[in-house]
Formats: sequence, C-alpha cells, structure tokens
Amino acid sequence: MVDFAPARRMMVDCQLRTFDVHDIPLLAAFDEIPRERFVPAGRESLAYSDQELPVSDGIAGAERRFMLKPMVLARMLQALAVEPGARALDVACGLGYASAILARLGAEVVALEANEAAAAAASERLAALGIAGVTVVSGALEAGHAERAPYAAILINGLVELEPRALLEQLADGGRLVCVERRAKAGRAVLYVRSGDAFGSRVIFDASAPVLPAFKAEPGFVF
Repeated sequence: MVDFAPARRMMVDCQLRTFDVHDIPLLAAFDEIPRERFVPAGRESLAYSDQELPVSDGIAGAERRFMLKPMVLARMLQALAVEPGARALDVACGLGYASAILARLGAEVVALEANEAAAAAASERLAALGIAGVTVVSGALEAGHAERAPYAAILINGLVELEPRALLEQLADGGRLVCVERRAKAGRAVLYVRSGDAFGSRVIFDASAPVLPAFKAEPGFVF
C-alpha cells in the first residue's frame, strides 16, 4: 500500500502555507485527513496535485462534480473561521472531503449533494474512515437545507454565477458563507457575513473553480 503521508505533508507545506493559510487547527486537519480516500479509485496519485479533481465519475445520475484545489479550499475554510460545535453546511460536497475537514475542526456538518446516489457515495467514504459529526443529505443545492438551519458557516464547493440567496438566508446572525463568484469575467473567492437582515461581502482572493450547474446564469446575465 502506498504511503501518502509525505505527499500530504508536502501539500500542507508547499501549497497551503505558501498561500497564506496559517490557521494551525486547519493545517493539522489537512495534514491528518487522507485526501486520497476521497477521489475515485485509480486517481489516488493525483489527490495532492494543485488542480481540481473530478469526483463524480461512476455515480449514476450525478452532476459533474470536482474537488477544489487544496489551496483554494484551505483559504475558503480559513475565511469561515469555524469554531468547535458550530453548525456548518457543505454545499456540493462531492465525496465528502471538505466535510471531513470541517468535522475535524469540530463542526457539526450537514453535507449536501444533488441526488441520493451522490449523497450515498459521500456517506460511504466518511463512514469508512470513521468520521463522525457529518450528516449527508440530498436535495437541490440552491435551496440549501433549511431543516437544520441556521448555520454558522456555509461552504459552496464551486463557482456560482447567481447570488446564493436561499443559502444566505440560512445563515445565523454573524454567520459566514464563502464561495467562488464570477466577477468581471474573473473568478474571485468571496466571503459573505450576515448581520441581522443585512449581508456584507468582500473579495478575499482570486480563485478559479468549475461552475456549479445549480448556480449557472442564463446567457446575458451579469452578476
């Protein structure tokens, strides 16, 4: 069996730390969670590369889904500033890697995928590693999961071309949502923070990510 621990350490040291990821518990989570267990069989050698990886191959009826680049995901999670015991929603969770990181940080995680087969695949990966604290559900990504709201943190694993209004409404007061948006024809990681009934936002870094079909704009729409 291949030992991926050195590759995991190199990812943390050479991709995350050099991209201004400095949160110690977050770095520890990336160093401990085996990323290679959340990619399709046969692609384990690519798990620690600096690229998006397709993770939906072979899942019946699943939308095309990608695991975000390690550095992009890490910076997005750092911006969420997740505290132990906080409730988090992981939208477009793929095979559950980001959910596993959030759970390692002590969050109570709701992982959302678009169909039951995809949700089942994520549940199997998480269960195989004995990761507790994650509930995987299926449903429309743009609708979120209101049954468990409000959330202190919401992560959207992909690029959105439409404002995620329903998800913003599921934030707790002071809650944070992070996603990649297409702004001025370029990708930007954007952090939203709720204050009462108002939502502030700011760009945190330039980023690229595959667009999520549920948040794809019609031709001619400008975000």
